[in-house]
Amino acid sequence: MAFLTVCLAPTLQKTLCFPSFVSGTVNRSRNHRLDASGKGINVTRVLTQLGKNATHLTQLGGDMRSLFLSLCEQDGLSVEWAESNSQIRFCYTLIKENALQESDVTELVEESETVTAGTEQRLMQKFDSLFDEQKLSSLIISGAKAAGFSDTLIPTMVHKAKEKGLRVILDIRGKDLIDSLKYKPDIIKPNLYEFAGTFAADLIKDNKFTAADKAEPHKRIKTTMLDMCKEYGCRIILTDGVRKIRAAETDNYFEVDVKPAKIVNTIGSGDAFTAGLASALEDGAAFHDAIAEGIRCGALNTGLIKPGVIL
Repeated sequence: MAFLTVCLAPTLQKTLCFPSFVSGTVNRSRNHRLDASGKGINVTRVLTQLGKNATHLTQLGGDMRSLFLSLCEQDGLSVEWAESNSQIRFCYTLIKENALQESDVTELVEESETVTAGTEQRLMQKFDSLFDEQKLSSLIISGAKAAGFSDTLIPTMVHKAKEKGLRVILDIRGKDLIDSLKYKPDIIKPNLYEFAGTFAADLIKDNKFTAADKAEPHKRIKTTMLDMCKEYGCRIILTDGVRKIRAAETDNYFEVDVKPAKIVNTIGSGDAFTAGLASALEDGAAFHDAIAEGIRCGALNTGLIKPGVIL
């Protein structure tokens, strides 16, 4: 059986390491790399490294498409794409060498260009054909979509996958997540910040989850998770960097500590978690054990400079 991963914001990720970084002056990097990335590519790469059959579906266009596909081919990734006539975005990771904490890794993100008319139709044709051609067992949708796609696109994918009996894992937020809930995805796995921003926006201030040291915001998050599990029959997992994981299923809420790991590059660690979780569930693991495998894969990624890898 195979995994289908979807991410509609493809990325060329430039990673640059510096002995130190000083704002307002020239900083030179002797250690740098370029990788195909984006949340869905990272998930696909880790699934592939775990020995799973995974195909990634995305939109591509512009001058850098050949480079993007070449980098995917070097990683042994199976990629299907629809023509979007929009340039692939660049994102940049700035790493302070010998990083000791998450704050030593900074990401600069370009917003995706708007896709052109007809892209969504071409993408859905690819999506439907993959259902006909492959024996799919799981659909994983990750990240925000580029502008130009309709609000119905991702919920439609979830609906079709559930009608086919696939396990659906969503690492998305906002309206895409809210509108997909009625189709009862199996697992919702945003991070704490994204979940709060979607379902408790007043807890987000200055681009952070507020009052992290107070009990009331955490109690509200817990209550919201349990209510959603009951209403939509899903499981929910909220990652929070190197901090504890929150999880819920039916009427059971629990937290899992994350052991400190060597920090080299934290970019892609949440995606590695998703891949490890999905792989373990595919192998029949219990929910707690699948979360443990996700943590293991996330920690492996954090210790490597390339984003979205465990090897």
